[in-house]
Amino acid sequence: MLRAIIVDDEAPARSELHFMLDETGQVEVVAEAANVREAVERLKEKGGNLMFLDIQMPGATGLQLADALARLKYPPAIVFVTAYSEHAAKAFDVNAIDYLVKPVETDRLLKALAKVKNYLSHTARGTQAERVPVEKGGKKLLVSTDKIHFIMAKDDYSYLHTEQDRYLSTVSLAQLEAKLEKHNFFRVHRRYLVNLACVEEVTPVSGGTLLLTLTGEEEKVPVSRRRVASLKKALGL
Repeated sequence: MLRAIIVDDEAPARSELHFMLDETGQVEVVAEAANVREAVERLKEKGGNLMFLDIQMPGATGLQLADALARLKYPPAIVFVTAYSEHAAKAFDVNAIDYLVKPVETDRLLKALAKVKNYLSHTARGTQAERVPVEKGGKKLLVSTDKIHFIMAKDDYSYLHTEQDRYLSTVSLAQLEAKLEKHNFFRVHRRYLVNLACVEEVTPVSGGTLLLTLTGEEEKVPVSRRRVASLKKALGL
């Protein structure tokens, strides 16, 4: 599932693109922003692997933001959406995946999404398992991401659950989500992040929510109602 942030200083343009993306069934819009500063804040808060980015905005431009994001270890894929076709060459200089001219047509948007998925799939295949710094018994340890079944937030900390143990991390759940989304982790609840590869059973419960049974875990992980549809898509249900 693509998780997108829409950045455009015009609210009607954001709303229209948001609607079009919802209609595709391929994208969850996790945030909107009206300028570069807000875009950076939303990316830190929500994560996301895709950004639809206008070019001409008050203050810093979309091109400047894309250039800055390219320096991140795991930058989101960038698709520019603008009324100015003359900026296309510069857009691809900052490694944009595609360049859409307003008004955006559905067929053209679907082609852009296909390019993004192809790019992200190749990036994911080339990404080895990372390690997350944790604490246990007064010691600093490193836990490989492929060993983590789920992560639970409590107060200002995060607890990483593996098949053998539980570890404390001082990194926030939002930061871990941004770090681990390329490793098949999915935010199912404001307090829980799960490794989709460990999901063995999905159980419907009252109120339209779900409970997840994970490999080697007795504890069931709740899925919030607003995340149910996205999770089902991510699992192919």
